[in-house]
Amino acid sequence: MAGTQTTKAPPSLLYMVKQVELVVRSRLDELVKPSGITALQYTALTVLERHDGLSAAQLARDSFVTAQSIADLVRSLENRGLIRRERNPRNRRELLILLTQEGRELLDLYAGPVRELEERMVRDLTAHQAEQLRAALSKAWQALS
Repeated sequence: MAGTQTTKAPPSLLYMVKQVELVVRSRLDELVKPSGITALQYTALTVLERHDGLSAAQLARDSFVTAQSIADLVRSLENRGLIRRERNPRNRRELLILLTQEGRELLDLYAGPVRELEERMVRDLTAHQAEQLRAALSKAWQALS
């Protein structure tokens, strides 16, 4: 039909969330690269900062990596002296992963630049909109977990 305009549907929320995730990971990789770690390794360290003494399975879940890839990630961070493993006193077969002082110092070093990255991500939002985004993302995550 001549003169008929079709309106494109906006991109799906799944697509948009993935776009944000990929650009955040890329920027985070650039940011922490000088320290010799990756964005995924940095994420694992931040998880341990909030919940020290996790099993590998718990760390994998909370760091958004597979159980298979967590072994390499843990080995790499342990070789760098950023984490250590100890036997769980309640379950001697289980190893717990703990942040070392060196790991804490690395996180302290990047706390400001990572906060600046997050602020850059939401700079065109009001404080209220940023809080709404945080709440909405949390609810979306809970709905799928």
